[in-house]
Amino acid sequence: MSQPTALAGGSAAQPQAQAEPQPQPPTQTKVQPQPHAGAQAAPLASTVEIVVPVYNEERVLAASVRRLHAYLLATFPYRFTITVADNASTDATWQVASELSAELPGVRAVHLDQKGRGRALRHVWSRSEADVVSYMDVDLSTGLDAFLPLVAPLLSGHSDLAIGSRLHRGSAVVRGPKREFISRTYNLMLRTTMAARFSDAQCGFKAARTDVVKALLDAVEDQTWFFDTELLLLAERSGLRIHEVPVDWVDDPDSRVDIVRTVRDDLKGMWRVARKTLSGATRLPVPPRVQQAQLPPAMKWQLSSFAVIGVVSTLAYLALYLILRQLSPAVLANGIALFATAIANTAANRRFTFGVTGTRDALKHQVEGGIAFLIGLVLSTATLALVRVAAPAASHLVELAALVGANALSTVVRFLLLRVWVFHPGRHSGR
Repeated sequence: MSQPTALAGGSAAQPQAQAEPQPQPPTQTKVQPQPHAGAQAAPLASTVEIVVPVYNEERVLAASVRRLHAYLLATFPYRFTITVADNASTDATWQVASELSAELPGVRAVHLDQKGRGRALRHVWSRSEADVVSYMDVDLSTGLDAFLPLVAPLLSGHSDLAIGSRLHRGSAVVRGPKREFISRTYNLMLRTTMAARFSDAQCGFKAARTDVVKALLDAVEDQTWFFDTELLLLAERSGLRIHEVPVDWVDDPDSRVDIVRTVRDDLKGMWRVARKTLSGATRLPVPPRVQQAQLPPAMKWQLSSFAVIGVVSTLAYLALYLILRQLSPAVLANGIALFATAIANTAANRRFTFGVTGTRDALKHQVEGGIAFLIGLVLSTATLALVRVAAPAASHLVELAALVGANALSTVVRFLLLRVWVFHPGRHSGR
C-alpha cells in the first residue's frame, strides 16, 4: 500500500498530534485537527469523516471544499472532518489542498504518491477514528441534501453501509444517454451474474460504519474504480445491511474517467470476485445485523458456479465479437460469437453447475440449451437494430455496450431454463 508523502491539517480547539512512520524519502506529518462541530451549539457526539479523493483537480478543488464545508457547518448536526486525499496529482492540487487545510477548521489534506481512488480511500479509512467514514466526488455531482440521510442509518446502528443510488425511483438524474446506458448495463450485469442486490455500484457518494470497513478492507484487492463494487459485494456476502438513498445527480461534463479502461477493469474485477466466491473466501467474519433468508445450499452453489462460467463466457464472447467485427457485419459477428460461446457455456454448466457427467443426453442438452441461445440471439439482434436506428454512426464500443446489456438479460433466462428444465434432477439419472 502506498504511504502518504504528507499530511496537513487546519487548526481546531483540541488538536491531536498523529505521528506516522518515516518512509524513504522522508515524510512530514503536521497536526491533524479534531472533527469540527456542526451548526448546533451542542453537536451530537458521533463523528463522520468525509473523504474527497482528487487527482489533478486544482481548478475545482477549492470551490468544492469550501461549498461542502459551509454546507456542513450550516446544516449537519454531527462532528465532522473533511479529508482531501490527493493521490499523486501532478498539478497544483496538493498546494491547494494544503492551503484549504490551513484555512478551514475541520479540513485536512493527505498526499499519496500513487494514483487510485480505491488506494486513497483505503489509506484514509483504515486510519480513521471517526464513527462513520464516507466519500464523495470532488465535483459534488450528488446533491448535498442527501448526505444526512446517507449517514444517519449508520450512526443509529440500523445499517452497516450506505450508498447513493441514481437508479432509485426517487432520484433526479441529469446525464447523457451514453453514460446512462453504460451505468445501467453495468449494474444489470452485477445483479444477473453476481446476484448483487444493491442498485447502483458506481455513484461516488457512499458511507460505512468504520468498524465494518476496517473488517472488510483486507479482503478488498482493487485499488482503483472497482474498489466500491468489490467492497459492496463482500459486504453482501458477509450478511451486512446496505442502505440506499435516492439522490439528485448532475453529470460532470469534465469527467476524467476513461470509460473503456474502467469497463475492462470492472470485468476483470467481477471475474476475480466470482473466483473468490467459489472458494468461499468472500464471506468474512463480520456479524450480520439481521437474520436473512438463505438460499438452499444446492442453489447457492449453482448460482456461484453459473456466475463464474457466465463471466468467462461473457469475456470470451466480447473478445470473439470484437475480432469478428473487423471482418464481418455486426449481426453476423454477433451470431457466430454467441453460438460458439453458447455451446461452451452449456457444456460447462452441464458438468460443473448441475453435475451431469458422461456422454448420455449430451447432444439433447445442447439442443435444449439452444433455446436459450435463440432467445439471446433474438435479444442481441434486436438490440443491434435499435442501436443502428438510434445512432447510425455508433462505434463498435457502443455496439458492444448494448450487447452486454442484452446478454445480461438473456443470462437470467438461460439460468432459469437450465435449472428448471434442461438439467432438472427429475429428468436425469447420470449424476
